Amino acid sequence: MPPHPTLLLLHGFPQDNTLWQGTAAALADVADVIAPDLRGFGADRRPLPAVLTMEAYAEDIKQELDARGVERVVLGGLSMGGYVALAFAERWPERLDGLLLCNTKATADTPEGKAAREETARNAFDKGVAVIARGMVPKLLSADTRAERPELAAAVEALMARQRPEAVAAAARGMALRPDRSALLPTLRVPTLICTGDRDELMPLPTSEAMHLAIPGSALAVFPRVAHLSNLEAPEAFEATVRRFLASLSHA
Repeated sequence: MPPHPTLLLLHGFPQDNTLWQGTAAALADVADVIAPDLRGFGADRRPLPAVLTMEAYAEDIKQELDARGVERVVLGGLSMGGYVALAFAERWPERLDGLLLCNTKATADTPEGKAAREETARNAFDKGVAVIARGMVPKLLSADTRAERPELAAAVEALMARQRPEAVAAAARGMALRPDRSALLPTLRVPTLICTGDRDELMPLPTSEAMHLAIPGSALAVFPRVAHLSNLEAPEAFEATVRRFLASLSHA
């Protein structure tokens, strides 16, 4: 493996590659970092279907790697980005040098979860993405983070509020359709780092612990006083953890 691996980072919902700006800058000396906007988010203006599955996003990522001439990557994803990373790993395991799964899970949505996704999709058009963003911030950032770093809470809300309703709806409906990939986890044969926060209510700690137990040889990093956006809430600890993970790959 080359001394500088390619690290491709996939953002969560309903965000864009701004999520990874600080991380990418901090790790630029140890990895060639790619942080694309998933289709429809951020600056991406590709046509959008009514539903975008995690498999469709994964296909987009493969096409981007092919276009760049990049054969193998360390693939990282946070939340929805993790769903896409697992969809990619299932289909193209030979393209992976490692996996970074942040604040995510391998299981499918419950019926209640699917219904909530559909409500989100409708609300994106009927109420506006800004309303969704405002309601999501308390679920994404811990109470400590919101109290101590109100500017971060405001930035996260603005990041989500500016997303296109059709992208938000397509992604929400796509997440509702994703299969349970729990059976994939024991088959993964690449170094895997799982990161989460001990106050993540959307992906409670047992979710990450279950993935850690299921993926052979995986590592689990749990950041204290952190909720769902671990790379933003504990940037120094997150970056140091990923840096060590990348270093371990070069010696593997």
